[in-house]
Amino acid sequence: MLFHVTMDVHVPHGCDPVRFEQLKAAEKARFQQLQRDGTWRHIWRVVGRYSNVSIFDVEDNAQLHDLLTSLPLYPFMEVKVTALCRHPSSLHDDDR
Repeated sequence: MLFHVTMDVHVPHGCDPVRFEQLKAAEKARFQQLQRDGTWRHIWRVVGRYSNVSIFDVEDNAQLHDLLTSLPLYPFMEVKVTALCRHPSSLHDDDR
């Protein structure tokens, strides 16, 4: 199943900058592994915000939930999820 996910990161005031840099590095490593696995298919930065728009390809809602809550920065995120399905006019066969 494909999902459109918007993740807005809100860093709390007073957050230890060293710890936050460690979390960002762990987040990047996790993201890149999920991208190599084909689960996190696309990611785009939202201009002017600490935010991204992503496309996930997972088995079901539960897998997406588990994946999102496992992200190191999840405690600092506001997440919006929209389920997607293939448009009948799409020319791409991988739009499942």
